[in-house]
Amino acid sequence: MKENVFILNHPLIQHKLTLLRDKNTGSKQFRELVSEIAMLMCYEATRDMPLKEVEVETPIAIARSKVIAGRKLAFVPILRAGLGMVEGCINLVPAAKVGHIGLYRDPQTLKPVDYYCKMPSDMPERDVIILDPMLATGGSAVAAVESIKRYNPKSIKFMCILAAPEGLKVFTDAFPEIPVYTASVDIKLNDHGYIVPGLGDAGDRIFGTK
Repeated sequence: MKENVFILNHPLIQHKLTLLRDKNTGSKQFRELVSEIAMLMCYEATRDMPLKEVEVETPIAIARSKVIAGRKLAFVPILRAGLGMVEGCINLVPAAKVGHIGLYRDPQTLKPVDYYCKMPSDMPERDVIILDPMLATGGSAVAAVESIKRYNPKSIKFMCILAAPEGLKVFTDAFPEIPVYTASVDIKLNDHGYIVPGLGDAGDRIFGTK
């Protein structure tokens, strides 16, 4: 595994991922699990945020303690499935801003089609974490990074719940400098571009559509 790929094997993440994979898990529980897993993953993905020391007055005495050192975050979900990960991340980092990028995969060519992009106005001051439950072919993830790079963010990370080896290779070959955080690297892609064993279509399962 490449050094910039982080597989998050925390027991809580892995337990919730198993429930997420289950075909009998309904949309309500699926949404909750995606949000919970995203929060746990975000905890790990922000581990390198710098700190500074400040003084605070406790009920007992003055304490020298640490706060985040001015780092500004932006979460950018890839529509539509990425929306399911936003709430968990925002619950963890309420001051973060949220951009949106609309990409869908053409079912014939499996290539990404860009239809929407809206980012915070201060992107050059922000570190971006792109959110998408699935890194399958890698096409949408690469297209998302190419679009976001035009806004000159300070840095970019990519966070997905599942990755296929094929998509992971495409992404890391294109952007070896961008860290990837995932809960699992599955076996392969099937002929339809779905991750095996995967969890089905994340967008359909989040929003209850077919």
